[in-house]
Amino acid sequence: MSVLQRAVREVKTALGNGRVTPSVRTKFQAVALMLRDERTRVRADESIGETKRSEQLKRLDDVATSLAMSAVRDSRLMALLSDDAVVSDEARSLERDMLRKAGVEVAEEPEPEPEEEPVAPVRSGVVPQSVISRQLANPFMEPDYSIQRPTAPRPSRLASWELLEPLLRSFERAGAGAPACMDLPEPGSLHTRGGQDLMPHQGEVVEAVAEGHRTFLLADEPGLGKTAQALLAAEAAQAYPLLVVVPNVVKTNWVREAGLWCPRRRVTAVHGNGDSVDGFADIVVVNYDVLDRHVGWLGDFGFRGMVVDEAHFIKNKGSQRSQHVLALSEKVRSFAGRPLLMALTGTPLINDIEDFLAIWEFLGWIDDKKPLGDLMDLLTETGLTPADPGFYRDARQAVVDMGIVRRRKVDVAADIPERRIADLPVELDGPTGRSIRAAERDLAARMVARYDEALATRRQEREVEGIDHDLVRLVATWEQKDAENSPNGDNVFTMMRRIGQAKAELAADYAAQLARSAGKVVFFAKHVDVMDAAQATFDKQGVRWSAIRGDQSRTARQKNIDAFVEDPEVQVIVCSLTAAGVGINLQVASNIVLAELPWTAAEQTQAIDRCHRIGQSMPVTAWRILAAQTIDARIAELIDDKAGLAAVALDGSEEEIASADAQHATLVALLTSALESRTPTLS
Repeated sequence: MSVLQRAVREVKTALGNGRVTPSVRTKFQAVALMLRDERTRVRADESIGETKRSEQLKRLDDVATSLAMSAVRDSRLMALLSDDAVVSDEARSLERDMLRKAGVEVAEEPEPEPEEEPVAPVRSGVVPQSVISRQLANPFMEPDYSIQRPTAPRPSRLASWELLEPLLRSFERAGAGAPACMDLPEPGSLHTRGGQDLMPHQGEVVEAVAEGHRTFLLADEPGLGKTAQALLAAEAAQAYPLLVVVPNVVKTNWVREAGLWCPRRRVTAVHGNGDSVDGFADIVVVNYDVLDRHVGWLGDFGFRGMVVDEAHFIKNKGSQRSQHVLALSEKVRSFAGRPLLMALTGTPLINDIEDFLAIWEFLGWIDDKKPLGDLMDLLTETGLTPADPGFYRDARQAVVDMGIVRRRKVDVAADIPERRIADLPVELDGPTGRSIRAAERDLAARMVARYDEALATRRQEREVEGIDHDLVRLVATWEQKDAENSPNGDNVFTMMRRIGQAKAELAADYAAQLARSAGKVVFFAKHVDVMDAAQATFDKQGVRWSAIRGDQSRTARQKNIDAFVEDPEVQVIVCSLTAAGVGINLQVASNIVLAELPWTAAEQTQAIDRCHRIGQSMPVTAWRILAAQTIDARIAELIDDKAGLAAVALDGSEEEIASADAQHATLVALLTSALESRTPTLS
């Protein structure tokens, strides 16, 4: 403890004396490592009592707080405290020296491996068979020489200046009212060939691409349609084939959106080892988690455009995912000359201003040491150097003009509806997904057998051609009653619960992304175990939350509501659909995540109306997380149908409205689909 305290004093003294040198950063990180390791050791030490453990942990917390407070004004030091910070060899070595001074036995460092003769790198990963077929069909694929390529850098009076640091500081020094968005042209036609209509703010970006702009940091808030803008930008630039790198939670949604906005283009998603990849697709969607397996053939595919969704995922340039993305973007630039490159994120900055660097490098604006090409030209045209007073203002504008686009909901409120529901389909991979789909098939098979048995024994006055829909509804009623009386078997209720459990972490991950980029989020679920899994995910990601559950006292319930509404650090409120569906006001949030679907349109509306009510100044978006290829998506359609019927009834229509509930309707649809898929042998 004395060694730690002395080291912290030395760091604080050095910080107080002025500039943060590399040696100060090294000592700061070494002390942080010691604190973290010592805290872990104390917690795991069973030889000390709880009282002594609490005392030691409190002393460590005091030292850690003192260290953090001394670094709070320097974002580079604060970044060294994050879990994914790259630990330098110097910091590790200094930590070992400090431990030895404290009398702690330190294991000897392993001897370095002897250097070997350099060998050609071996490309790891897989190559899908369909990609091999494509390569054989196009053996002489050449780069596109029709596109003007970057020329050799022109001499610049700024060549000898350190420019990356001033560029970053130019964003920190920006005053109120400084532009955060490049000048965009008026949109052209807002009607697409796919039959969809763009909103005006979306059309501005597409028009900019049509006029020749090719690199964008698209930082619009969630809910403003970044996916559609990127897909139609690729269409405007004819940037095919197009590579799209995304988080797993939105991969299926990208495939679906590509089908909507670019129906003439073939789209494929890379799953696992890529066995289902279409090697002749125009749009290839791959998630970060499997990128390492496919970076080899992706680099040789000949892409003329690349989109990186949730681009803040590559902020740590030392991570493998960032290195793969940067390597692929370099390949795309070398092949296509001036390709379309788009980084999409509502949160371009997570920890500090340095998070910009990886995104700028992906876009080709900079490399490790200096601005490149067009950005260096724009900086040179200012006629200023970092020593001149006006440089920071003009330098920031130069970067914005390279392609930063940032719009908030409040800026384009006239473009978007006050209340909308956005479906986000997710794939349930692995054993859990296979088990759920198998249970759904078993349920359908059980109802088919029941239908066949009833059909064989039923006396009818006349033959029914095709499917007997009256009998289908009757079988669905029997199944529903059995499920209510025996809740533990494989039935529609237990299947929906299992689907909710499987979606919980994906839904919570998406809610965390929303919270970072758009502010507070309301998270709804039906089952306690889904809420528990979501809260565990938020804890893991460092997202503060409160909760509204059915077993809370009135006092505890109000305390959690107040925490979410009043504390800016509480980013998410986890709500039970039944306990929080009515009677509370959460207008402080404009984004809702429905991790599980209710059974009725009314319940869904009640949940959304916790935010969409008098006092709400922002358009409200409800994100429904749907398990693709399961009855989850079918139930969403039924809920929407019932919502439409309810609106008709409330509008005074005399049309007769069916009153069947969604549970029964789901079973009817499941059985009908199974019967329709059989060969037509029904009598």
